[in-house]
Amino acid sequence: MPISSYKLLMMLDPKNTRHQKIALISIIIIHFFGIIGLVFTPTRPYFEAATPFSLILTSLLLFAFHQDWNIAFILFALVTYILGFMIELVGVQTEFIFGSYTYGITLGTKLWDVPLIIGLNWLLLSYASGSVVRNLSRNIFFNSLAGSVIMVLLDVLIEPVAVRLDFWQWKEGKIPLQNFVGWFVTAFFLQLLFHRLKFDKKNLLAKYVLSVQALFFIILQIAI
Repeated sequence: MPISSYKLLMMLDPKNTRHQKIALISIIIIHFFGIIGLVFTPTRPYFEAATPFSLILTSLLLFAFHQDWNIAFILFALVTYILGFMIELVGVQTEFIFGSYTYGITLGTKLWDVPLIIGLNWLLLSYASGSVVRNLSRNIFFNSLAGSVIMVLLDVLIEPVAVRLDFWQWKEGKIPLQNFVGWFVTAFFLQLLFHRLKFDKKNLLAKYVLSVQALFFIILQIAI
């Protein structure tokens, strides 16, 4: 990302409603052009290659509206990224957690057959889902359960599109129930971590990020 774009993101005020609208419009534009580019066959390879950058930019916009950059939050972010990557690494190498699958080229640079960007995906979804359900109750187990359900529902939307766009491929082309069980267990642990650590969990952009991503994958399921 150009330095000027990074500086612009750092200038966003999490409490400024105008800045929130700018960030939301930016996320909508990113996903809108992503849909257009992925739907048409001639442009699809270029937009597939841009997928990691789209995820990075969406994450930067989301976290630009996080309001409490304390040690607990940084710990959550680091642990979630690393654990998300390691879970996928174990999953790919052993087929034990999610089933038998391999990653394609769309998600970019890999380490031990796992895209480096996948840890960021776990962080984005865990943080946004946790932020959305943070005030459902005072019981962190209930909130963690609710956040995990949201993450699994998103995975249900993502899976068919991911296979078509070569994010990853399943053995014999079938998405196993084991995948969703593995997703739920992993998501629940990360949600517990999110809700237990002490940092301000309010992010007004979180619900919009999840909504736009859900709509993005629903449209692509229909269109490609």
